[in-house]
Amino acid sequence: MPCLQYERGVVGFFRNHRGHDFASSALMEPITKAFVAQVHDFVQREDIPLVAFRKGQRKDDIARRYLAGFDRDEGVVFVGRAQEKTAVLRTQKRRNPETGKTYAWIVRDTAMVNHFYFYCVDADFGPFFLKLCTYFPYNAKLCLERASLGGPPGRQGGDRLRGVGQRLRLV
Repeated sequence: MPCLQYERGVVGFFRNHRGHDFASSALMEPITKAFVAQVHDFVQREDIPLVAFRKGQRKDDIARRYLAGFDRDEGVVFVGRAQEKTAVLRTQKRRNPETGKTYAWIVRDTAMVNHFYFYCVDADFGPFFLKLCTYFPYNAKLCLERASLGGPPGRQGGDRLRGVGQRLRLV
């Protein structure tokens, strides 16, 4: 949801949609924990490898190794997890200059946050990954790996994508 990428959108989500009297990043924690638990449940239920990326590791190299051993036409090859610096929304304590009373205010900040990388193969357009931030509101990025990963012979994508660098619009 694009509106959740901005301070006012997050405030509106918690106050109007969720019915809270105030907006605070503390309200994000249970949503974030539930999302992470669902990813772990999915990985376990579907027997998909969960790979913890280490600092300095090349994700493409790991993806190539897993892709080489993947024996289906499409599906989730593995899920990677990495901690990366990213923009987040947090609560900051502010003080009313007239009354001296404190109040919570949502602000943009940065933090080291876990991200999940879903490395997948599609029968039509080949390998890709979807990167999801685990911190609410879950920023996401889709990256087609056709150019960098290629894939085993016979697994090249169809003609839906005309070439490297073509952008996909996710609607």
